[in-house]
Amino acid sequence: MAIREIITAPDGRLRKVLSKPVERVDDALRSLMDDMLETMYDAPGIGLAAVQIGEPLRVIVMDLAGADEEPAPIYFVNPEILEPSDEVTLHEEGCLSVPEFYDEVERPTTCRIKYLDYEGNEQVLEAEGLMATCVQHEVDHLEGVLFIDHLSRLKRDRVLKKLKKEQRLAAAE
Repeated sequence: MAIREIITAPDGRLRKVLSKPVERVDDALRSLMDDMLETMYDAPGIGLAAVQIGEPLRVIVMDLAGADEEPAPIYFVNPEILEPSDEVTLHEEGCLSVPEFYDEVERPTTCRIKYLDYEGNEQVLEAEGLMATCVQHEVDHLEGVLFIDHLSRLKRDRVLKKLKKEQRLAAAE
């Protein structure tokens, strides 16, 4: 397993709908998912899409276990969100690709997710609460959407301007 570099906004690779469906779950893909999980834990975060580490595949890893709980990783290959509820909930979100910024985002309260697991078996998960929010956030990444795209244009532009400035300062050092 290896820790990979996480791409941050405003990098254009996060905006392209590049993520291709996975044809089969094999050892190479499991190795990628292991790297993603290690990268996510190191960051630290609770979810990571493959595109965030420069791999344009429809793959997500998540672990919603608390700090005092046993790790409980979930691997989503080719995730599809089915039946999102009409009811919506506000959750504070952050993103490893938009570091140090958090804001409330409105998303469907519940949804079903169809996906292949770590072994390539088809699964369907009923998600609610933080699980529903997180999986929707990560699937957005596969479509080139960042959580800040759900905010007002003013907030989004302010965040992107700050990130560009920080990147310029870091490059100058």
